[in-house]
Amino acid sequence: MTTDIQSLLGDKAESLLGFDSPKIPKERLHLPGPDFVDRIFLQSDRNPRVLNNLSWMYNHGRLGGTGYLSILPVDQGIEHSGGASFAKNPDYFDPENIVKLAIEGGCNAVASTFGVLGLMSRKYAHKIPFIVKINHNELLTYPNSYEQIQFGTVEQAYEMGAAAVGATIYFGSDDSHRELVEIAEAFSYAHELGMATILWCYLRNPAFKKDKDYHASADLTGQANHLGVTIEADIIKQKLPENNGGFIALNAESVSYGKLDKRIYSDLTSDHPIDLCRYQVANCYMGRVGLINSGGASGENDFAEAAATAVINKRAGGQGLISGRKAFQRPMSDGVKILNTIQDVYLDGKITVA
Repeated sequence: MTTDIQSLLGDKAESLLGFDSPKIPKERLHLPGPDFVDRIFLQSDRNPRVLNNLSWMYNHGRLGGTGYLSILPVDQGIEHSGGASFAKNPDYFDPENIVKLAIEGGCNAVASTFGVLGLMSRKYAHKIPFIVKINHNELLTYPNSYEQIQFGTVEQAYEMGAAAVGATIYFGSDDSHRELVEIAEAFSYAHELGMATILWCYLRNPAFKKDKDYHASADLTGQANHLGVTIEADIIKQKLPENNGGFIALNAESVSYGKLDKRIYSDLTSDHPIDLCRYQVANCYMGRVGLINSGGASGENDFAEAAATAVINKRAGGQGLISGRKAFQRPMSDGVKILNTIQDVYLDGKITVA
């Protein structure tokens, strides 16, 4: 199996598979494993029904019992528009095909909208864990704005049999304070009802684009993760870091922004992608809250990119991938293959935490 993954990684294989000198040693982390829910959440304030739903997710699908997660997310019909998302494969305008892809692909769970999962709940909610995304940014407002708005209630997610609710906060945006309060309250209620919580910890502010786009910088996304675990998200979803130094860049023009310690860049991170991702893991309470990275947009090298992202996440101490467009913007059989390729990285015992 490692040979297949090495082939997909190509000239990145040596760098990603051979990396063995992380700034934050793995001994400081709480790593994924079959006992993760018992080891981490049994001592928490989560009630037994939350633990049951977390256990269901961690023990479902091809990665069941490993401590790793492979989740299919399809809310792009709202976030990116239906036409832009499903033109490549119009079959996924039909909600049933979304759930079928997650099941056929061996995923731990399927994440989608109230509309998609509500229509399918009686047929499938007992067959695969549902993660109901309770808020979205819609792009029909002119001019386009960027704020997350609730599309339904926590009670609705509970009534349809959801195992978890998911939500996005645009940290750094003008709307972030409202979103933070709203989602903190929603997550508290979801826990009360027995559902797990997953937070999309995204950044959104035009000022984050300087000499490069720092929306995916390790330091800024790491801090977003740290805010996410503070409101008791059980799992954090974050984009894979592409660079670092966002706090430095934003303070370079005599502007006081946030707080930083330069040891972030010398003692806690390096330029290596596994180190950058590990800083994201560290900000999730050293891995006590699982980090899943997003799979990104589909393109010409989806299988190679998916394999590389999975290797980086796993070797950094993360818990898996939540990959949508690479899977559903192609025929179902190919979508299943790309989901299985991601899962194969986590099932491969020779690919270890750095």
